Amino acid sequence: MAGSRSSTTRLLYTLRSSIYPSSRSPTPPSPITALLHLHRHYSAAPAVRAKDDKEPWWKESMEKVRNIGISAHIDSGKTTLTERVLFYTGRIHEIHEVRGKDGVGAKMDSMELEREKGITIQSAATYCTWKDYQVNIIDTPGHVDFTIEVERALRVLDGAILVLCSVGGVQSQSITVDRQMRRYEVPRVAFINKLDRMGADPWKVLNQARKKLRHHSAAVQMPIGLEEDFQGLVDLVQLKAYFFHGSSGEKVVTEEIPADMQAMAAEKRRELIEAVSDVDDQLAEVFLNDEPISAADLEAAIRRATIARKFIPVFMGSAFKNKGVQPLLDGVLCYLPNPLEVDNFALDQSNKEEKVKLSGTPAGPMVALAFKLEERQFGQLTYLRIYEGILRKGEFITNINTGKKIKVSKLGRMHSDSMEDIQEAHAGQIVAVFGLDCASGDTFTDGSVKYTMTSMNVPEPVVSLAVSPVSKDSGKQFSKALNRFQREDPTFRVGLDPESGQTIISGMGELHLEVYVERIKREYKVDATVGKPRVNFRETITQRAEFDYLHKKQSGGQGQYGRVVGYMEPLPAGSERKFEFENMIIGQAIPSNFIPHIEKGFREAANSGSLIGFPVENIRVVMTDGASHAVDSSELAFRLASIYAFRQCYAKCKPVILEPVMLVELKVPTEFQGTVAGDLNRRKGIIVGNDQDGDDSVINALVPLNNMFGYSTALRSMTQGKGEFTMEYKEHSPVSADVQTQLINAHKPKAE
Repeated sequence: MAGSRSSTTRLLYTLRSSIYPSSRSPTPPSPITALLHLHRHYSAAPAVRAKDDKEPWWKESMEKVRNIGISAHIDSGKTTLTERVLFYTGRIHEIHEVRGKDGVGAKMDSMELEREKGITIQSAATYCTWKDYQVNIIDTPGHVDFTIEVERALRVLDGAILVLCSVGGVQSQSITVDRQMRRYEVPRVAFINKLDRMGADPWKVLNQARKKLRHHSAAVQMPIGLEEDFQGLVDLVQLKAYFFHGSSGEKVVTEEIPADMQAMAAEKRRELIEAVSDVDDQLAEVFLNDEPISAADLEAAIRRATIARKFIPVFMGSAFKNKGVQPLLDGVLCYLPNPLEVDNFALDQSNKEEKVKLSGTPAGPMVALAFKLEERQFGQLTYLRIYEGILRKGEFITNINTGKKIKVSKLGRMHSDSMEDIQEAHAGQIVAVFGLDCASGDTFTDGSVKYTMTSMNVPEPVVSLAVSPVSKDSGKQFSKALNRFQREDPTFRVGLDPESGQTIISGMGELHLEVYVERIKREYKVDATVGKPRVNFRETITQRAEFDYLHKKQSGGQGQYGRVVGYMEPLPAGSERKFEFENMIIGQAIPSNFIPHIEKGFREAANSGSLIGFPVENIRVVMTDGASHAVDSSELAFRLASIYAFRQCYAKCKPVILEPVMLVELKVPTEFQGTVAGDLNRRKGIIVGNDQDGDDSVINALVPLNNMFGYSTALRSMTQGKGEFTMEYKEHSPVSADVQTQLINAHKPKAE
């Protein structure tokens, strides 16, 4: 006890000395005296303290920055909401709809394809100013095929708006987006949109969010009327009513709550206070003491709970009808964190990837992450999120992933597809740089530290297609397009099938690949043919068989002569090699200089089995005897002898066809488990595991790849879009007798 008291005294003395260094005394003061000094410093003399602790220049500007994303299920109104936000903040001067009849399209859907299909494909970045705050917004796609765009955006944001449809409620992609927000620990507010639509029920959606998304949430607003009668909103924190007048709802009129709604407003406010009190001790204390709770206290408590990710405030409105957007913007400023309130970690490459917490201030060394690339007319445009330090135009920065030093020649802020030049940017901002040679996910620093930001979660591609340019002349443009798309999108992979020679593209779904094939056509003027990729079958043998083959040819002059004798057998299961050749000839029946050519002949023959023309593997060839001729034997003679010997013996070895089998992991809501399992059996799949994860079933199955084409579309239709799956190669295993017969019959016409 005495020891702890003396250490406390020493600590307080140190604190007091640091405050009043001139009054350093040889004897430590009593704890009470030291505490009095501290109290005096922090309360009685704010002027003295302000002089000592002068706030850094950047603190105020960083507190007025918000980096937010808008994400949701398809067609919940994300892009429409962003369009209204830009209009009210003065960034654009007229509103255009997503599928607008005026043919202009929403500002954020800058790609021609996006305007045509009425969907968002790429994340678009913009910034705006609202009440002296700078708000960086990234509008993200809602379609599951463009998941990587959502992942990238969330990786660099400090907060997010989750848009929910008041009719559709919590849909499949809402669940996926919410899962991604949890993974990146992004604080969020919810916005229940489309209150003007027939069947709108915000309270049903709020309950769905609590059950399906396990949100601890409560409404901070309630609607005045619904569907056609939707007129305005009641603010449950300030206890005011908002009405939106003017041709585009730009005039917000604040009035008292209508008399017939006051009782319901009081009840909903109490519900809000109870929900926040559950997760905020300060508010709980006031609430339990039955003291009146002011609007400022409630607002501060909601902010603390939201930033701590313990609570999600729910806003309401109709973006299309221009109602509720301005209060949502106020909510973003009030409840979502500024860059200083979010913890970001980097990995120190010079210290075994140790996790380092970044200060997040402009005072530290410059650290930035390239989270998105775009190919523009004048070169590559790179979107950077600055986590620490200051980035200036004309300075050199280092790409930690490649070690290259690069000059920042052009620095700007993006507004969808237009760029505004700036001279410098500090921590917390999202900027665009021209001329940076890098890949998505690279980290840049000023060279003083070797930090990399934790890499983004990149899902494995699930669907592949074979593509090839229609005309041979456009091959150069075709490969240029594929290289560019690979750098822009980590989920888009390009490979070459060594056996068929086809270019295989892989991605997150049929729509994903369809969009890329369409972009090749539009942006590079290359017509491409798309086919189903060929499954890479294999052949193998199941039993041992002998061979004895004499290759003899006399045609005037030097002939050809070579005899090979031996046997072929299957390799034991689990062998590392696919093909083994062993020479067990005793004596000089065949001169040793011919043996490598005999092996070459057998290897060549094994490249194409006689069943369906695919490579033969897991085979061992053993030479036991042979014969040669002093004049007529040659390297070519023995190579041909071994090729014919292989073909003659192969049929006796009872060959079988092997097909690639994939390990498929599915996550589907429990109500669809029976349907999905039945479909897997129909696809000749073997279910090897079935677990429960909350409301979802996790099924593991082994399914032949040949039966998995088009599966992502089939799974979506079976599970109302709520199911997701990943698959990876497991092994090649023998096909059933009926499939083998089908494959051989299909191969025969081609061979003939």
